[in-house]
Amino acid sequence: MAKQVSDLTTIDLFGDDKRPGRPRTNPHSRSVQVKINKRNQVKRDRNNGLKRVEFKLHHSLIEQLDELAKNSGCNRSELIESLIVKALASNEN
Repeated sequence: MAKQVSDLTTIDLFGDDKRPGRPRTNPHSRSVQVKINKRNQVKRDRNNGLKRVEFKLHHSLIEQLDELAKNSGCNRSELIESLIVKALASNEN
């Protein structure tokens, strides 16, 4: 029996056809991969002495922080950390 393109019922003949997109390299779904990656990131941060802190800020304050971080040549989290360190140091004096 010859392989016919229109005959999709014989899966064994079409199993080796290439599919569009990148090849599947991980057996987990994307949502499971994200959870695993996040868990691993938290472990790495903990081993480096970091602790995750979350809080809500007004959008305009975030824009100001982003602009200041850009001008300072650092990212937002580094800027916030330095501002907290400065505030704590001035509070001790």
